[in-house]
Amino acid sequence: MSARVHRRPVAAFRPFHAVLLGGAVALFLGALLSDIAYARTFEIQWNNFASWLIAGGLVVSGVALACAAFGLLPSRRSRRTILHAAVLLAAWIAGFLNALTHARDAWASMPSGLVLSAITLVLAGLATWLGCSTARTGDTP
Repeated sequence: MSARVHRRPVAAFRPFHAVLLGGAVALFLGALLSDIAYARTFEIQWNNFASWLIAGGLVVSGVALACAAFGLLPSRRSRRTILHAAVLLAAWIAGFLNALTHARDAWASMPSGLVLSAITLVLAGLATWLGCSTARTGDTP
């Protein structure tokens, strides 16, 4: 008796989507580290670095959000893809609010900018974990 393996086709954008998710996490991590450096040294350039890294993270995560929207098509929709898209949208919104916070004066953006950077990084990391972890595709009866 042989075992049968049922496999689902994997979406073609998945590797590109994974690269975008990893890039967004890296940019948001850099923003958090820049905010920590600014909190310790009060060099305004660290706040400028954080602003640019957040802007880059928003662009990359926005493209990843567009890729995640393909997973919401009725033929590919599952709880995991809906949760992934929702968490990625929450990360993008938190990043946008973080960008607005960092657009203020460097002194005025500090306590809330650091907290928003941490929240954005956690949400982006969770979205990356949800997007890159694969559900079981094979069945062995």
